[in-house]
This record gives sequence, structure tokens and C-alpha cells, in this order.
Amino acid sequence: MANSWFQFQEFLIEQDRCAMKISTDAVLLGALANAENPSKILDIGTGTGVIALMLAQRFPHSRIQAVEIDPAAASQARENFEKSPFAERMEMWEGKFQEFSSSEKFDLIVSNPPYFPDHLKSNDAQRNLALHNDGLPFGDLVKKVSTILAPGAKFWVILPPRQMLDLEKIARLHDLFPSQKFTIQDNPAKPVIREVVAFEFEEKEIFQNEILIKDDSGGFHDSYRKLISGFLLNF
Repeated sequence: MANSWFQFQEFLIEQDRCAMKISTDAVLLGALANAENPSKILDIGTGTGVIALMLAQRFPHSRIQAVEIDPAAASQARENFEKSPFAERMEMWEGKFQEFSSSEKFDLIVSNPPYFPDHLKSNDAQRNLALHNDGLPFGDLVKKVSTILAPGAKFWVILPPRQMLDLEKIARLHDLFPSQKFTIQDNPAKPVIREVVAFEFEEKEIFQNEILIKDDSGGFHDSYRKLISGFLLNF
């Protein structure tokens, strides 16, 4: 059974009311997403709030806006924000991202979106909301992001390769193009399980790199260890 809390080096995440607990995906996106001195950051589908908190730690001069549709998760993320050292720079908005509005544009937008459109659903409505993209199809996600992303800003997403290909096709329809791509593997012998991609309005040569979670001996790979240093305990 998953813990009701997760301790990071600089903040604590309570997660007993969230359908999706702390995941490697969230930690990877929180550690990899970057932009040049972002002052306004948006986290779409914040869940526990972990990605937003990691970005608040990494960018101390930024203001973080989080969006979450699930009331229980939104309430818990708000509490996690309020108890963190970054509370005064963090805001929570509860509701559908399609209905979110902002008078300002964002320098950095991140999302760890639901991506199981073809899988059978469970009887757990909260978990279905977190896992299936019925409530936020890729088309709606990208269309809205394209209207609130500042010129020269970046939109970062983590997805499995097949779903990322779908999102990239949709992004191009809204003049958003991949500029950075990190492939994620469990170990050197395993296939790519996730891609973390930055999208920008300018089409350019894509910078690519890889992150290996484990090495051949089963220990944490240097690429992963260096990435999460400063966030997880014992790293």
C-alpha cells in the first residue's frame, strides 16, 4: 500500500486523497522541464502538486499556478503548497483546464497528462479521471496551451512514445514544435518507456538526450542520480 505521504529534501507531499500517488514520471518532469528565468509557470493537472513544488524549488523567483480538475486532489495539493517553503509563490485553481483563464501568458507550462484513452475503466471515478484523457483530450490541451504560452516560452510534457507521437501531430496544428527531447529507459537493455519533450512556437533542430534510471548492475544510473540530486532523500 502506498504511503500517505512522501518526504522530499525541501518539502513534504501528503497524497492520501489523490488518485495518482507520487510517480517517477512526475519527478522526471519536475526535474527536466526548463526555461530561461521563467517568472510565470503553469502546471496542468497538478495532482499531488509535486511537479509544481519541484519547479518552485528550482526557480526561486517564479510564481507557480497549478490547475487540477479533481476536488480532492486540488484540496490536498493546495494544502501541500501552503505547508511548503514556497507557499507565497504558489496558487491553485480547481476546475477543467478548458475553462481556466489567465490575463497573463506563461514562460513555462508543464503537464503530465492522462493518456489511457483505449483502456477499460475501473469503478473508481477519481482514478478514471486521473488516468483517462476523456476530460482533457490532447487536442483541448494543446489548443488551450497555445493561447497562454508566451512567445519564446516552452511547453513540457511527459508521455509514452506512442502517445507522444499523437501529441506531436496535434501540436504542429497549433504551431508548436518539439525543441528538446529526453528518452527514458529503465536500464540500457530495455526499450524507451517515456519521452519528455519541450514544445516551442519556433521550429528548430531538436536537442536529444537520454536518461537511464538503472544501470546494468541494478543500481541507479548516474544520469538519473544527477537529475534528482537535491530533490529525493539520499540523493
